Amino acid sequence: MTFRLESLKANTGSRRKKLRKGRGIAAGQGASCGFGMRGQKSRSGRPTRPGFEGGQMPLYRRVPKLKHFPLVNPKAFTLINVAALNDLKAGSKVNLDSLVKKGLVTSPKHPLKVLGKGDLKVKLTIQAAAFTAKARTKIEEAGGTCEILD
Repeated sequence: MTFRLESLKANTGSRRKKLRKGRGIAAGQGASCGFGMRGQKSRSGRPTRPGFEGGQMPLYRRVPKLKHFPLVNPKAFTLINVAALNDLKAGSKVNLDSLVKKGLVTSPKHPLKVLGKGDLKVKLTIQAAAFTAKARTKIEEAGGTCEILD
C-alpha cells in the first residue's frame, strides 16, 4: 500500500470535538462555562499576558540577573600572555600581525588582548585592543609602552 496525501487520516480517538461553552445546562458547560463565578480569570479574553505573575517580577525578567548566564553579546578577543612576548626582540613594535608572522598567534579571528600571566623582561611597544591591569603594569615596569587600538 502506498501512502498518499489524500489517504492520511488521524487515529480514532486522537482528535476530540471542541466543547461548545455557554450553550445551556444540557450542554454541560452552561452559564459560567466552568470558569467559576467572578474574578479576572472568569472574564472574556485572555486573563493575563503570558509570563505574568501577579505583579511579582516574572521569571523571564529575573533569571538573567542571576549568576552563570551567558552574555548576550560577548566581546571576543585573541588572547596572549605577557610571558609569551619574552622571545621577541627588544624595542620592537608588537601587534596582531607581527604575532601571527612570528607564529605566537595561530588564529587571529578577533582583536588582540594582552593578559598578565608570567613576567616580561623585554622592552616592547605593544599595540592591542585591550590590556588587563596586571599586563599593563608589567609592560610598563619592563620599560615598554601600551597602545590601545580601536
